[in-house]
Amino acid sequence: MDLYLPIAGLSVNVLVIVGLGGLVGILSGMFGVGGGFLTTPLLIFYGIPPAVAVASSATQITGASVSAVLAHRRRQGVDFHMGGVLVAGGAIGSVAGGFVFRWLQRTGQIDTVVGLLYVVLLGSIGLLMAKEAAQSIAVMWGKAPPPVAARRHHPLIAALPMRWRFYRSGLYISPLAPLILGFGTGLLTVLLGVGGGFVLVPAMIYLLGMSTRVVVGTSLFQILFVTAATTLVHALTTKAVDIVLAGLLLIGSVVGAQFGARFAQRVRPEWLRLALAGLVLAVAMRMALGLGWRPDEIYTVQPL
Repeated sequence: MDLYLPIAGLSVNVLVIVGLGGLVGILSGMFGVGGGFLTTPLLIFYGIPPAVAVASSATQITGASVSAVLAHRRRQGVDFHMGGVLVAGGAIGSVAGGFVFRWLQRTGQIDTVVGLLYVVLLGSIGLLMAKEAAQSIAVMWGKAPPPVAARRHHPLIAALPMRWRFYRSGLYISPLAPLILGFGTGLLTVLLGVGGGFVLVPAMIYLLGMSTRVVVGTSLFQILFVTAATTLVHALTTKAVDIVLAGLLLIGSVVGAQFGARFAQRVRPEWLRLALAGLVLAVAMRMALGLGWRPDEIYTVQPL
């Protein structure tokens, strides 16, 4: 069953797109990430123009984040004070990213820049995750000593002025730290169509030193508002949001997330992190291959 995507300008198989959303939803439920960092590359591999894939992925993440935030709120797992600062930084980053995205579109470099950013970012994150997961498995098997406890938050964070108390996170730090972190996440959301959770969650734990009890919920709270702002920015500036594509992805991801969450309860988290690291590295290598592989024909001309 084919369906025409008005913004992407091509027809797609509905079952394939819904299945792709379901796959990302399963992975999201298993690993606790938004899945945007996988949705955009997979859409590009399928043939969706990168600009449309980025904008539509952000729209899909907005819809998928609503129920997750409500669930964490019921469990008192959201620090709204910290989330508000992150959202403020993310909103500024989204606006700035919209101008950068539009400039890259005008210069014709958006496809290359999106690909390069994905290779660098996913490659770095994947290697760090694989290293941490391998260390955790070695400790679990008794082949390595437990790691030494690190500082609560990074020394640079502790040196920033104007400290505020974030009671639910158990922190007394400068709001400049989460503001800058939110700005960077907002910028990435516009440029890459990711929710930013796979960058934001580790940064909140290892840089800010937030309590793990509220990290996921607060991250989702920020992602919800930043991806909503990103959708608005794309709709007004790049005109690349394909609501039909986003709706199909959302249908699949909502269903898939339920199955992923159930499966995750049966597998040790160390193995899940290692599997996610392998998946991230595989996507990064596929993106790198696409950037460097020379096509059989440099260009083709098709009759109208």
